[in-house]
This record gives sequence, C-alpha cells and structure tokens, in this order.
Amino acid sequence: MNLEEIKKNGPFAIGGENVDYAQYFDGTSYLNMISLKQVVVGNVTFEAGCRNHWHIHHATKGGGQMLLVTAGRGWYQEWGEPAQALHAGDVVHIPANVKHWHGAAKDSAFQHLAIEVDGTDTSTEWCEAVKEADYEALP
Repeated sequence: MNLEEIKKNGPFAIGGENVDYAQYFDGTSYLNMISLKQVVVGNVTFEAGCRNHWHIHHATKGGGQMLLVTAGRGWYQEWGEPAQALHAGDVVHIPANVKHWHGAAKDSAFQHLAIEVDGTDTSTEWCEAVKEADYEALP
C-alpha cells in the first residue's frame, strides 16, 4: 500500500508532516490529532520505510499506549523480543514502562491510531534509533 492509497481510502485524514517529532523518526511521518479531550488519540501515518525510535511510555500507575492499525503493513517490537508484523485491524496493547518501537514496512505505508492510556506521572522517553541492520533484516 502506498501513501496516496491511504490518503484516498483511509478513515481519517493524515494531517500534516510530523515536524514536532521528526527527530524521533527515521523517515517521514504525518500526524492528525483526532482527539485531545477525554482520551488523547492521534492518527499517525508512516511513509514506507519510516519508523519511530525506541521509546518508553512511563507511568507510576496506569499509562501505556494502544495502537489500532487502520491501513498498510508495519511492525511493532518490544525490547528483547522479536518484531511482530502488523496489518489493518490489528490491536497492540503497550504496557507502561516497556521499551518499544513501531513503524512501516520497507515496502508499504502504514497508519495507526495511537491512543494514550490515562495514568499517573506519565511521560515519554525517546531513546536510540532502531539499528538499520535490524530493520533491514525484517521481511
């Protein structure tokens, strides 16, 4: 799937280029904040080959993140675990304090809704980029 197909057929507009967080992504991503009330929900779209850096959603209670995949093909990986392929309709539950990354496959754009789980003392810690050789080894 390419970016134009997601723009045309995706359930939500892709929004503008994700310049505020560009330093934490390898490749180009787009962000459309769907909700800032009650539950924070962002529609994140990745061009083919784009992925975010390793990061941790910290919380002392509750917290974490959910990903609802809406289009394309991508990856999710927790530190020390194998990467999991993601497709439209997949749901990823990311507990608080777990180091992970997610992004598009090399040959497909990718889109997900990122839902912030309410918690106490929440913050996001951005870490190192995913090693290029590790990403390139994914099918």
